[in-house]
Amino acid sequence: MDAAAFEFPKPAMTVRLYPEGQNVDKGIVENGRAVTLGPAESNGLTGEVTDRGGHRFGNIGDQAWIEIFLPEKCNGQMIVVCPGGGYSYCSYEGEGALVADWCLQRGIAVCVVLYRMPNGHAIVPVTDVQNAFRYCRAHAADWGVKQIGVMGFSAGGHLAASASTLFVDEVTRPDFSVLVYPVITLEEFTTHAGTRSNLLGQRVFRQAVEAWSLDTRVTEKTPPAILFCSADDRAVPPENSIRYFRAMQRFGVPGELHVFTSGGHGWGFGTVQTVGRDALGDQRDNFFQTLERWLAARLPR
Repeated sequence: MDAAAFEFPKPAMTVRLYPEGQNVDKGIVENGRAVTLGPAESNGLTGEVTDRGGHRFGNIGDQAWIEIFLPEKCNGQMIVVCPGGGYSYCSYEGEGALVADWCLQRGIAVCVVLYRMPNGHAIVPVTDVQNAFRYCRAHAADWGVKQIGVMGFSAGGHLAASASTLFVDEVTRPDFSVLVYPVITLEEFTTHAGTRSNLLGQRVFRQAVEAWSLDTRVTEKTPPAILFCSADDRAVPPENSIRYFRAMQRFGVPGELHVFTSGGHGWGFGTVQTVGRDALGDQRDNFFQTLERWLAARLPR
C-alpha cells in the first residue's frame, strides 16, 4: 500500500470533555445525569487548538475531547490512548489514529484522549484521562466492552502511568497498561526535560518531582503492564521503563519489559505502509506480535 493513499479511521463519535469550558465545574451530562466530573482546575490556555503539522495538536484547553472508535464486533476490550508530545501537544497520527486502526482490526475498541496541556498545572491531564474512563465505563455495556486498559507514548506514557497509579476508584483504575517509551521519572538527567517543565512549570520543587515520578507511586493495586522502549532512545532514557518495571516487581504486579536494539524515540504505530517510514525496521513485527499476544492474554474469560 502506498502511504500517501492510506486512510486514517474515522471515529464513531467525538465528545468534548468539558462542554461548558474548564472554568465551570461541570463535565458531561447525559439525560440529566452527570457522567463525568468537572475539570478540577483550568490550565490557563485560551484560543484555538493549534496543529504543528502531522496532526500534532497543541494549545488544548477548553476544547479537550475524546474520540471513540468502535469495531464491528468488539472482543470485550477497550483501550484509552494517550498520545505523546512532551505535554506540549498530542501526537495524534502515529500515537492515536494509527493505534485505533490497529486495534479495530483486532476487535478492540479505542478512546483517544486529546487532553489538556498541563501548562504547569500537573493535575490537569490525568483529570482528563480519568474523565475519559468515566465516560467509557458508563457506555461500556452499549459497546460490548468488559475491560478497559490504557496505553500511552512518551509524555503520554507518563500520563498512562499516572492513570495506573493515581486512580481514585475502580471506575478510573485501568484494567491493564501499555507503556511505550514512557517518561516515568521526573528526576533531572533521567527524565525528558520538556515533559518535566511543561508538567511542573519552570520552578520545580523536590516534592513535586517525587510526587510525579511514577515509579514511586506503584503499589500492589497497580494494574498489570507491558512496557516497550529502545536501547538507543536519547530523548527518554530506557531507565524510565526499567524503573517502573522494577517497582512492579517489588509489589508483585505482573508485567513485561521489552527493550529493542534500535528505533530511537517516537516510532509509535507508524509503518512504511501508513506513514512512509519506520524507525523500528525489522523489529516492527516483533512489537505488534508481542503486544497482540499480551493483550489477548488479558481478555476477559
